[in-house]
Amino acid sequence: MLKITNLLVFIIPLALIACSSAESKRIKMEEEQKITDSIRLVYSPENADKRIDEFMKRLHSRSAFNGNVLVAKGGKIIYKNSFGWADYLHRDSLNINSQFELASVSKPLTATAILMLIEQGKLRLDQTVNDFFPDFPYEGVTIKQLLSHRSGLPNYVYFVDGIWKDKRKGLTNKEVIDLLIEHKPGRYNVPDARFLYNNSNFMVLAAIVEVVSGESFTVFMQENIFKPLGMKNTAVYSKADYETIPTRVIGHDKVWRRSVVQNFLDGPVGDKGIYSTVDDLYLFDRALVEGRVIGKELLDSAYVGRSKPTNGVFNYGYGWRLYEKGDHIIAYHTGWWHGFKNLYIRDLKNDITIILLSNMANASLNRLDDLYGILDMPVIRQGAYSGNGELMD
Repeated sequence: MLKITNLLVFIIPLALIACSSAESKRIKMEEEQKITDSIRLVYSPENADKRIDEFMKRLHSRSAFNGNVLVAKGGKIIYKNSFGWADYLHRDSLNINSQFELASVSKPLTATAILMLIEQGKLRLDQTVNDFFPDFPYEGVTIKQLLSHRSGLPNYVYFVDGIWKDKRKGLTNKEVIDLLIEHKPGRYNVPDARFLYNNSNFMVLAAIVEVVSGESFTVFMQENIFKPLGMKNTAVYSKADYETIPTRVIGHDKVWRRSVVQNFLDGPVGDKGIYSTVDDLYLFDRALVEGRVIGKELLDSAYVGRSKPTNGVFNYGYGWRLYEKGDHIIAYHTGWWHGFKNLYIRDLKNDITIILLSNMANASLNRLDDLYGILDMPVIRQGAYSGNGELMD
Protein backbone atom coordinates (compact mmCIF):
# COMPACT_ATOMS: atom_id res chain seq x y z
CA MET A 1 0.00 0.00 0.00
CA LEU A 2 2.88 2.29 0.86
CA LYS A 3 4.50 1.60 -2.52
CA ILE A 4 1.25 2.53 -4.36
CA THR A 5 0.97 5.72 -2.32
CA ASN A 6 4.55 6.63 -3.12
CA LEU A 7 3.91 5.92 -6.81
CA LEU A 8 0.86 8.20 -6.84
CA VAL A 9 2.87 10.92 -5.14
CA PHE A 10 5.29 10.64 -8.07
CA ILE A 11 2.73 10.33 -10.91
CA ILE A 12 0.25 13.06 -9.93
CA PRO A 13 2.77 15.93 -10.09
CA LEU A 14 3.95 14.65 -13.49
CA ALA A 15 0.34 14.65 -14.75
CA LEU A 16 -0.18 18.17 -13.45
CA ILE A 17 3.02 19.32 -15.12
CA ALA A 18 1.91 17.70 -18.41
CA CYS A 19 -1.51 19.39 -18.24
CA SER A 20 0.08 22.70 -17.39
CA SER A 21 2.51 22.29 -20.29
CA ALA A 22 -0.29 21.45 -22.73
CA GLU A 23 -2.31 24.45 -21.58
CA SER A 24 0.70 26.74 -21.89
CA LYS A 25 1.32 25.42 -25.40
CA ARG A 26 -2.33 26.02 -26.35
CA ILE A 27 -2.24 29.59 -25.01
CA LYS A 28 1.01 30.27 -26.86
CA MET A 29 -0.44 28.93 -30.13
CA GLU A 30 -3.56 31.08 -29.69
CA GLU A 31 -1.45 34.19 -29.12
CA GLU A 32 0.69 33.43 -32.17
CA GLN A 33 -2.47 32.92 -34.25
CA LYS A 34 -3.83 36.28 -33.10
CA ILE A 35 -0.66 37.95 -34.35
CA THR A 36 -0.88 36.09 -37.67
CA ASP A 37 -4.53 37.09 -38.10
CA SER A 38 -3.80 40.72 -37.26
CA ILE A 39 -1.08 40.79 -39.92
CA ARG A 40 -3.24 39.11 -42.58
CA LEU A 41 -5.99 41.71 -42.05
CA VAL A 42 -3.58 44.62 -42.56
CA TYR A 43 -4.58 46.50 -45.71
CA SER A 44 -3.46 49.81 -47.14
CA PRO A 45 -5.81 51.53 -49.64
CA GLU A 46 -2.75 52.87 -51.45
CA ASN A 47 -1.95 49.27 -52.46
CA ALA A 48 -5.45 48.53 -53.74
CA ASP A 49 -5.79 46.70 -57.03
CA LYS A 50 -6.68 49.66 -59.24
CA ARG A 51 -8.81 47.61 -61.64
CA ILE A 52 -10.95 46.24 -58.80
CA ASP A 53 -11.22 49.72 -57.29
CA GLU A 54 -12.48 51.17 -60.57
CA PHE A 55 -14.93 48.30 -60.99
CA MET A 56 -16.35 48.64 -57.47
CA LYS A 57 -16.75 52.39 -57.81
CA ARG A 58 -18.73 51.82 -61.02
CA LEU A 59 -20.83 49.12 -59.33
CA HIS A 60 -21.63 51.61 -56.58
CA SER A 61 -22.42 54.57 -58.83
CA ARG A 62 -24.17 52.78 -61.70
CA SER A 63 -25.72 49.68 -60.12
CA ALA A 64 -26.35 51.08 -56.62
CA PHE A 65 -24.17 48.57 -54.76
CA ASN A 66 -24.26 49.58 -51.12
CA GLY A 67 -22.10 47.60 -48.75
CA ASN A 68 -18.67 46.25 -47.92
CA VAL A 69 -16.27 44.27 -50.09
CA LEU A 70 -13.11 42.23 -49.57
CA VAL A 71 -11.10 40.47 -52.28
CA ALA A 72 -8.07 38.31 -51.52
CA LYS A 73 -5.73 36.16 -53.59
CA GLY A 74 -3.12 33.73 -52.38
CA GLY A 75 -3.79 34.59 -48.76
CA LYS A 76 -3.34 38.33 -49.25
CA ILE A 77 -6.04 41.00 -49.28
CA ILE A 78 -5.80 42.90 -52.56
CA TYR A 79 -8.89 45.07 -52.13
CA LYS A 80 -11.16 46.16 -49.29
CA ASN A 81 -13.65 49.01 -49.10
CA SER A 82 -17.00 50.34 -47.86
CA PHE A 83 -19.64 52.03 -50.00
CA GLY A 84 -22.67 53.95 -48.82
CA TRP A 85 -25.01 53.97 -45.87
CA ALA A 86 -25.48 51.68 -42.89
CA ASP A 87 -28.81 53.37 -42.19
CA TYR A 88 -30.04 55.79 -44.84
CA LEU A 89 -32.73 57.32 -42.61
CA HIS A 90 -30.10 58.52 -40.12
CA ARG A 91 -27.38 59.09 -42.77
CA ASP A 92 -25.12 56.67 -40.91
CA SER A 93 -22.19 55.61 -43.09
CA LEU A 94 -20.79 52.09 -43.34
CA ASN A 95 -17.28 51.27 -42.17
CA ILE A 96 -15.21 48.16 -42.74
CA ASN A 97 -16.25 46.69 -39.35
CA SER A 98 -19.97 47.12 -40.02
CA GLN A 99 -21.88 43.98 -39.10
CA PHE A 100 -24.30 42.58 -41.71
CA GLU A 101 -27.02 39.94 -41.46
CA LEU A 102 -25.41 37.17 -43.53
CA ALA A 103 -28.79 35.74 -44.57
CA SER A 104 -28.12 32.37 -46.27
CA VAL A 105 -24.37 32.94 -46.13
CA SER A 106 -25.02 31.68 -42.58
CA LYS A 107 -25.52 28.19 -44.02
CA PRO A 108 -21.83 27.34 -44.62
CA LEU A 109 -21.10 28.29 -41.00
CA THR A 110 -23.96 26.12 -39.73
CA ALA A 111 -22.70 23.26 -41.90
CA THR A 112 -19.25 23.76 -40.37
CA ALA A 113 -20.73 23.32 -36.88
CA ILE A 114 -22.41 20.07 -37.96
CA LEU A 115 -19.21 18.73 -39.54
CA MET A 116 -17.27 19.58 -36.37
CA LEU A 117 -19.69 17.47 -34.34
CA ILE A 118 -19.39 14.65 -36.89
CA GLU A 119 -15.60 14.77 -36.67
CA GLN A 120 -15.84 14.63 -32.88
CA GLY A 121 -17.95 11.46 -33.15
CA LYS A 122 -21.06 13.12 -31.70
CA LEU A 123 -23.08 12.92 -34.92
CA ARG A 124 -23.31 10.75 -38.04
CA LEU A 125 -24.38 11.77 -41.53
CA ASP A 126 -26.86 8.88 -41.67
CA GLN A 127 -28.68 9.81 -38.46
CA THR A 128 -32.24 11.01 -38.90
CA VAL A 129 -34.03 14.00 -37.42
CA ASN A 130 -36.16 11.55 -35.41
CA ASP A 131 -33.05 10.54 -33.47
CA PHE A 132 -33.12 14.02 -31.93
CA PHE A 133 -36.82 14.90 -32.18
CA PRO A 134 -38.72 11.59 -31.86
CA ASP A 135 -42.11 13.11 -32.77
CA PHE A 136 -40.82 14.78 -35.95
CA PRO A 137 -43.54 13.91 -38.49
CA TYR A 138 -41.25 13.41 -41.53
CA GLU A 139 -39.45 10.11 -41.09
CA GLY A 140 -36.29 9.13 -42.91
CA VAL A 141 -34.74 12.61 -43.19
CA THR A 142 -30.99 12.33 -42.59
CA ILE A 143 -28.40 14.91 -41.65
CA LYS A 144 -26.76 14.32 -45.02
CA GLN A 145 -30.02 15.22 -46.78
CA LEU A 146 -30.46 18.34 -44.67
CA LEU A 147 -26.92 19.50 -45.48
CA SER A 148 -27.45 18.99 -49.22
CA HIS A 149 -31.07 20.24 -49.46
CA ARG A 150 -32.45 16.82 -50.39
CA SER A 151 -34.83 16.34 -47.45
CA GLY A 152 -38.11 17.21 -49.18
CA LEU A 153 -39.28 19.05 -46.03
CA PRO A 154 -41.90 21.82 -46.18
CA ASN A 155 -40.43 25.32 -45.97
CA TYR A 156 -41.24 26.77 -42.55
CA VAL A 157 -40.88 30.36 -43.84
CA TYR A 158 -44.15 29.98 -45.75
CA PHE A 159 -45.88 27.59 -43.38
CA VAL A 160 -45.73 29.52 -40.08
CA ASP A 161 -46.88 32.88 -41.43
CA GLY A 162 -50.55 32.05 -41.01
CA ILE A 163 -50.09 30.31 -37.66
CA TRP A 164 -47.78 32.41 -35.50
CA LYS A 165 -49.97 35.13 -34.04
CA ASP A 166 -47.54 37.60 -32.47
CA LYS A 167 -45.66 38.90 -35.48
CA ARG A 168 -43.39 41.04 -33.29
CA LYS A 169 -42.07 38.12 -31.24
CA GLY A 170 -39.43 35.93 -32.83
CA LEU A 171 -39.91 32.20 -33.12
CA THR A 172 -37.24 29.89 -31.77
CA ASN A 173 -36.07 26.89 -33.79
CA LYS A 174 -37.69 24.55 -31.27
CA GLU A 175 -41.00 26.41 -31.60
CA VAL A 176 -40.88 25.98 -35.38
CA ILE A 177 -40.25 22.26 -34.98
CA ASP A 178 -43.12 22.02 -32.49
CA LEU A 179 -45.40 23.71 -35.03
CA LEU A 180 -44.31 21.22 -37.70
CA ILE A 181 -45.07 18.37 -35.30
CA GLU A 182 -48.47 19.83 -34.41
CA HIS A 183 -49.71 20.83 -37.87
CA LYS A 184 -47.82 18.38 -40.13
CA PRO A 185 -47.86 20.43 -43.37
CA GLY A 186 -47.32 18.32 -46.48
CA ARG A 187 -43.75 17.65 -47.46
CA TYR A 188 -42.53 18.73 -50.91
CA ASN A 189 -41.26 15.26 -51.83
CA VAL A 190 -39.85 12.08 -50.30
CA PRO A 191 -36.35 12.24 -48.81
CA ASP A 192 -33.45 12.18 -51.29
CA ALA A 193 -35.72 12.45 -54.35
CA ARG A 194 -34.11 15.64 -55.62
CA PHE A 195 -32.40 18.89 -54.70
CA LEU A 196 -34.80 21.52 -53.40
CA TYR A 197 -33.29 24.55 -51.67
CA ASN A 198 -35.15 25.09 -48.42
CA ASN A 199 -34.50 27.11 -45.24
CA SER A 200 -36.09 24.40 -43.08
CA ASN A 201 -33.05 22.17 -43.62
CA PHE A 202 -30.58 24.46 -41.88
CA MET A 203 -33.05 25.62 -39.25
CA VAL A 204 -33.39 21.94 -38.24
CA LEU A 205 -29.60 21.46 -38.36
CA ALA A 206 -29.12 24.35 -35.91
CA ALA A 207 -31.72 22.76 -33.62
CA ILE A 208 -29.79 19.47 -33.77
CA VAL A 209 -26.60 21.33 -32.79
CA GLU A 210 -28.45 22.52 -29.68
CA VAL A 211 -29.66 19.01 -28.74
CA VAL A 212 -26.25 17.37 -29.24
CA SER A 213 -24.18 20.09 -27.58
CA GLY A 214 -26.61 20.97 -24.80
CA GLU A 215 -26.02 24.64 -25.61
CA SER A 216 -27.94 27.23 -27.55
CA PHE A 217 -26.84 27.63 -31.17
CA THR A 218 -25.75 31.14 -30.23
CA VAL A 219 -23.39 29.91 -27.50
CA PHE A 220 -22.10 26.92 -29.47
CA MET A 221 -21.10 29.04 -32.46
CA GLN A 222 -19.49 31.66 -30.25
CA GLU A 223 -17.45 29.19 -28.21
CA ASN A 224 -16.50 26.73 -30.96
CA ILE A 225 -16.14 28.82 -34.11
CA PHE A 226 -16.28 32.60 -33.68
CA LYS A 227 -14.10 32.99 -30.58
CA PRO A 228 -11.43 30.39 -31.48
CA LEU A 229 -11.05 31.87 -34.97
CA GLY A 230 -10.78 35.46 -33.75
CA MET A 231 -14.11 36.49 -35.30
CA LYS A 232 -14.65 39.33 -32.82
CA ASN A 233 -17.47 41.02 -34.72
CA THR A 234 -19.54 37.92 -35.45
CA ALA A 235 -22.56 36.68 -33.51
CA VAL A 236 -25.86 34.84 -33.80
CA TYR A 237 -28.74 37.25 -33.23
CA SER A 238 -32.31 36.00 -32.88
CA LYS A 239 -35.46 38.07 -32.54
CA ALA A 240 -36.48 35.46 -29.98
CA ASP A 241 -33.71 36.82 -27.74
CA TYR A 242 -33.85 40.52 -28.60
CA GLU A 243 -36.74 42.93 -28.94
CA THR A 244 -34.55 44.71 -31.50
CA ILE A 245 -31.51 42.94 -32.93
CA PRO A 246 -28.46 44.99 -31.85
CA THR A 247 -26.95 45.99 -35.17
CA ARG A 248 -26.74 49.47 -36.66
CA VAL A 249 -26.74 48.19 -40.27
CA ILE A 250 -30.32 48.33 -41.57
CA GLY A 251 -31.57 46.30 -44.53
CA HIS A 252 -33.16 48.18 -47.43
CA ASP A 253 -35.31 46.75 -50.19
CA LYS A 254 -34.25 48.12 -53.61
CA VAL A 255 -34.89 51.77 -52.79
CA TRP A 256 -33.74 53.78 -49.80
CA ARG A 257 -37.16 54.72 -48.48
CA ARG A 258 -38.00 51.03 -47.93
CA SER A 259 -36.05 49.89 -44.89
CA VAL A 260 -37.03 46.39 -43.83
CA VAL A 261 -38.48 45.86 -40.35
CA GLN A 262 -37.42 42.81 -38.33
CA ASN A 263 -40.24 40.40 -37.51
CA PHE A 264 -40.98 36.96 -36.08
CA LEU A 265 -39.10 35.25 -38.94
CA ASP A 266 -35.89 36.84 -37.68
CA GLY A 267 -36.16 34.41 -34.75
CA PRO A 268 -35.12 31.06 -36.28
CA VAL A 269 -31.38 30.76 -36.91
CA GLY A 270 -28.96 28.47 -38.72
CA ASP A 271 -30.51 29.09 -42.11
CA LYS A 272 -29.77 32.78 -41.43
CA GLY A 273 -29.32 34.90 -38.29
CA ILE A 274 -25.52 35.07 -38.21
CA TYR A 275 -24.20 38.64 -38.34
CA SER A 276 -20.62 39.27 -39.43
CA THR A 277 -18.09 41.46 -41.23
CA VAL A 278 -15.91 41.02 -44.32
CA ASP A 279 -12.79 40.74 -42.14
CA ASP A 280 -14.29 38.06 -39.89
CA LEU A 281 -15.47 36.00 -42.87
CA TYR A 282 -11.96 36.21 -44.27
CA LEU A 283 -10.56 34.86 -40.98
CA PHE A 284 -13.07 32.00 -41.24
CA ASP A 285 -11.95 31.44 -44.83
CA ARG A 286 -8.27 31.22 -43.85
CA ALA A 287 -9.02 28.87 -40.96
CA LEU A 288 -10.77 26.48 -43.36
CA VAL A 289 -7.89 26.63 -45.84
CA GLU A 290 -5.35 25.97 -43.10
CA GLY A 291 -7.28 23.02 -41.62
CA ARG A 292 -7.84 24.68 -38.25
CA VAL A 293 -11.58 23.93 -38.15
CA ILE A 294 -12.22 20.55 -39.77
CA GLY A 295 -9.87 17.87 -41.09
CA LYS A 296 -9.15 17.93 -44.81
CA GLU A 297 -10.96 14.71 -45.72
CA LEU A 298 -14.23 15.69 -44.09
CA LEU A 299 -13.99 19.29 -45.33
CA ASP A 300 -13.33 18.13 -48.89
CA SER A 301 -16.52 16.06 -48.71
CA ALA A 302 -18.43 19.32 -48.25
CA TYR A 303 -17.19 20.44 -51.68
CA VAL A 304 -18.62 17.43 -53.53
CA GLY A 305 -21.86 18.03 -55.45
CA ARG A 306 -24.68 15.86 -54.14
CA SER A 307 -27.23 16.43 -56.92
CA LYS A 308 -27.49 16.63 -60.69
CA PRO A 309 -25.61 19.76 -61.86
CA THR A 310 -27.66 22.73 -63.02
CA ASN A 311 -26.52 24.26 -66.33
CA GLY A 312 -23.70 21.75 -66.33
CA VAL A 313 -21.62 23.45 -63.61
CA PHE A 314 -23.71 24.46 -60.56
CA ASN A 315 -24.35 22.05 -57.69
CA TYR A 316 -24.69 21.88 -53.90
CA GLY A 317 -22.50 20.05 -51.38
CA TYR A 318 -22.74 20.18 -47.60
CA GLY A 319 -23.71 23.80 -46.92
CA TRP A 320 -21.95 25.16 -50.00
CA ARG A 321 -23.17 26.02 -53.46
CA LEU A 322 -20.65 24.75 -55.99
CA TYR A 323 -19.24 25.53 -59.40
CA GLU A 324 -17.67 22.31 -60.73
CA LYS A 325 -15.81 22.07 -64.02
CA GLY A 326 -13.10 19.45 -64.23
CA ASP A 327 -10.75 19.99 -61.30
CA HIS A 328 -11.89 23.58 -60.90
CA ILE A 329 -14.16 23.84 -57.86
CA ILE A 330 -15.55 27.06 -56.48
CA ALA A 331 -17.43 26.87 -53.17
CA TYR A 332 -19.74 29.80 -52.60
CA HIS A 333 -23.02 30.93 -51.14
CA THR A 334 -25.54 33.64 -51.82
CA GLY A 335 -27.72 35.29 -49.20
CA TRP A 336 -30.89 37.36 -49.42
CA TRP A 337 -33.05 38.24 -46.41
CA HIS A 338 -34.97 41.29 -45.19
CA GLY A 339 -33.04 43.89 -47.15
CA PHE A 340 -29.64 42.19 -47.04
CA LYS A 341 -28.06 40.59 -50.12
CA ASN A 342 -24.66 38.91 -49.93
CA LEU A 343 -22.16 36.82 -51.85
CA TYR A 344 -19.26 34.79 -50.45
CA ILE A 345 -17.06 33.07 -53.06
CA ARG A 346 -14.02 30.81 -52.58
CA ASP A 347 -12.09 29.70 -55.66
CA LEU A 348 -10.47 26.60 -54.16
CA LYS A 349 -8.13 26.02 -57.09
CA ASN A 350 -6.67 29.52 -57.33
CA ASP A 351 -7.13 30.55 -53.67
CA ILE A 352 -9.28 33.58 -54.48
CA THR A 353 -11.82 34.91 -51.99
CA ILE A 354 -14.56 37.42 -52.78
CA ILE A 355 -16.85 38.71 -50.02
CA LEU A 356 -19.61 41.19 -50.82
CA LEU A 357 -22.03 42.14 -48.03
CA SER A 358 -24.84 44.50 -48.96
CA ASN A 359 -27.76 46.08 -47.12
CA MET A 360 -29.49 47.15 -50.33
CA ALA A 361 -31.32 44.19 -51.87
CA ASN A 362 -31.02 45.07 -55.55
CA ALA A 363 -29.51 43.51 -58.67
CA SER A 364 -25.96 44.85 -58.23
CA LEU A 365 -24.51 41.46 -57.24
CA ASN A 366 -25.72 40.01 -60.55
CA ARG A 367 -23.38 42.36 -62.42
CA LEU A 368 -19.97 41.04 -61.42
CA ASP A 369 -18.79 39.49 -64.69
CA ASP A 370 -16.07 42.12 -65.15
CA LEU A 371 -14.78 41.45 -61.63
CA TYR A 372 -14.47 37.74 -62.42
CA GLY A 373 -12.60 38.71 -65.57
CA ILE A 374 -10.15 40.89 -63.63
CA LEU A 375 -9.44 37.97 -61.29
CA ASP A 376 -9.19 35.48 -64.19
CA MET A 377 -11.79 33.16 -62.71
CA PRO A 378 -15.06 31.63 -63.94
CA VAL A 379 -18.27 33.66 -63.91
CA ILE A 380 -20.40 32.70 -60.91
CA ARG A 381 -23.86 33.74 -62.00
CA GLN A 382 -27.05 31.82 -62.68
CA GLY A 383 -27.99 32.14 -66.34
CA ALA A 384 -24.38 32.54 -67.45
CA TYR A 385 -24.06 28.97 -68.76
CA SER A 386 -25.88 26.80 -71.26
CA GLY A 387 -27.21 23.36 -70.38
CA ASN A 388 -23.90 21.72 -71.30
CA GLY A 389 -21.89 24.12 -69.17
CA GLU A 390 -20.64 26.50 -71.86
CA LEU A 391 -20.41 30.19 -70.99
CA MET A 392 -22.93 32.16 -73.04
CA ASP A 393 -22.37 35.64 -74.44
